[in-house]
Amino acid sequence: MSLFHKGRKFLTTLMAVLLIVTATACGGTTQATKTNVPSITSSQGSYAQLERGNTAVGQEFGNWVVQTASGLVNDAYIRDNDKLGVVITPQVKPTEVKTLTRSLMQGFQHNFPNRDLKVLVYAPDKQLILTANYNNQSHQIQYQ
Repeated sequence: MSLFHKGRKFLTTLMAVLLIVTATACGGTTQATKTNVPSITSSQGSYAQLERGNTAVGQEFGNWVVQTASGLVNDAYIRDNDKLGVVITPQVKPTEVKTLTRSLMQGFQHNFPNRDLKVLVYAPDKQLILTANYNNQSHQIQYQ
């Protein structure tokens, strides 16, 4: 493995750790309330950005994921405070997807505790590439 690849792998791992640490530091216990947040579209009415959350807490967490991911996540959405969907950037290599997903799941679980969770990872072309399911009772993540 070349020095460049080792450095890239190190930086990806470092970003994942920072995402988890920051999620832990920014986490709080806020009561979720339903809101109607319209999706953002371009002037032609086509896709521009996903609706970040269908609750205020979900909206806030979705915004935080995109801002904190440092170019690894193009877009994110939270549904019912138990499903996180992310659209990754082309800079995320296939070998890095599972590590990123694990980090996202840990931050998601910290901010939305005591529930079963699902993280859906989409390629830049919006095709589903990985699903991670967290079981709150067993504290295990299963990947599909």
